[in-house]
Amino acid sequence: MKKVLTLALVAVAAFAAEGYKVLNKIKIGGTGGWDYTNVDSAAGRLYASHGTEVDVVDVNSGKVVGKIEQLHGVHGIALAPELGKGFISNGQSNSVTVFDLKTLAKTGEPATGQNPDAICYEPKTQRVFTFNGRSSDSTAIDAKTNEIVGTFKLGGKPEFCAADGAGRLYNNLEDTSEVIEIDPAKLTVLRRTSLAPAEGPSGLAIDAKNKKLFSVCDNKMMAVVDIPSMKVIATPAIGSGPDAAGFDPGAGLAFSSNGEGTLTIVKPVNGKYEAVDTVTTERGARTMTVDTRLHRVYLLAAEYGEAPAPKEGQKKGRAPILPDSFHVLVVGK
Repeated sequence: MKKVLTLALVAVAAFAAEGYKVLNKIKIGGTGGWDYTNVDSAAGRLYASHGTEVDVVDVNSGKVVGKIEQLHGVHGIALAPELGKGFISNGQSNSVTVFDLKTLAKTGEPATGQNPDAICYEPKTQRVFTFNGRSSDSTAIDAKTNEIVGTFKLGGKPEFCAADGAGRLYNNLEDTSEVIEIDPAKLTVLRRTSLAPAEGPSGLAIDAKNKKLFSVCDNKMMAVVDIPSMKVIATPAIGSGPDAAGFDPGAGLAFSSNGEGTLTIVKPVNGKYEAVDTVTTERGARTMTVDTRLHRVYLLAAEYGEAPAPKEGQKKGRAPILPDSFHVLVVGK
């Protein structure tokens, strides 16, 4: 009886809530929509895409400390701290805005493929890669010189990317429900695998030490991929409307930010990846980044007004974003 009770208590502890909650809200304000966000944990700076600008937030003080303005349909932000440079993908102008991490001054704008969306810095080659949604390819940029290295086809519409820090790059293909492995030195796709039964991937995160990928997908699944075998080994349930994934190596936790207003937390339990907690966030808070120093998750969100009444024979309209309500949700312990 004691043995059964002990096992039961272990099981309960394994599935107990992780203790994450919304700690506070950092107001940014302004107008317009948003997409990706990224954080320089060492510098304590958060970069949030916001319409035609990127807002820069000091996460320690919770204050906006600068802006990079006059951008063109900004999507993603990649950071190369060792070079003192940042890179912003402009979906409307098919370009990347290069900026100085200290002064936030623009220092270049190389051209890319059509509609660059996700963007990643690969440290071994010191190259930046844009993943171009409309042309289904990737453009590589020399991060030191801002020169274009080349553009190569991916075999599907790319979504988010992740680098392992050791010379490999990964990307989700939304329309084929695959994840691909890229050689960033040779600009070639090395391997690809189906994420089935998960479908429609968007966000992607990596556990480089344990060689696992986490793809969040439209059908409420996170596909966990074992990199050596390139096989799906688990599909824990997540919330609806996911867009971003994250991983905190210090905590050993993977995250999915869901547009329904939740943050799903996943970790290994008895050797199997399971969803172990769900944090209530805000409706529309579907993009995020993980601060590996403070072990916090930052999500972009805003407040919404009432949706317009539907016209005869039409669906209900989309609820408008209220002016000056854009903010960052801070989730942690």
